[in-house]
Amino acid sequence: MNALRSLFLDSLATRYDAEKRLALAMPAIAKRSTCKDFRELIQRHFKETIGHMKKLEKVFECFAIDAKTTKCAIMISLLKECDRTADAYKGSLALEAALIACAQKIEHQEIASCGCLAEWAALLGNKEATNLLRDILSEKKAADAALTYLARCRANNEAMGEHNATKRQRPGAIAKPLNRRSGVRPRTFNRIHPVLM
Repeated sequence: MNALRSLFLDSLATRYDAEKRLALAMPAIAKRSTCKDFRELIQRHFKETIGHMKKLEKVFECFAIDAKTTKCAIMISLLKECDRTADAYKGSLALEAALIACAQKIEHQEIASCGCLAEWAALLGNKEATNLLRDILSEKKAADAALTYLARCRANNEAMGEHNATKRQRPGAIAKPLNRRSGVRPRTFNRIHPVLM
């Protein structure tokens, strides 16, 4: 087997495992959060995550193999770190900022993973798999942008103890573009917690 193909398929199995763990973890973080906007981001991205799992299954099909999982140690570690952080900041004004930071660490790992997979699929000449992975990558980047926006417009100020209503965005404002020039539109959240096997 081509060495790159082998690397791709091994990494794909790890990515698939990570997506499954994340989907199972999302309800737990929703319960820990006190921010309505943050919970809404989780709910929206949960639906996307289910879609990502289905797209990854199609990527396996593109390479004529059955979908399989390989334990993702990095994701397990990130989820455990998020769980510890949520416990440490429970009841604190910094809770939401801490949860967003944890979610972004997860998101950045996903972006790196999906980016590599998309590039490798392109090098392997599989256009359908490449397009599926690029779609997932685009949604991961949008999730990260949404988290950054929420941190900047609300959570970080709350962590500093600033309760001035003028510093807070109204619910529903999260869909505004983060950067007007780039057109990046934050739409989603990610998740943390359970399935720490």
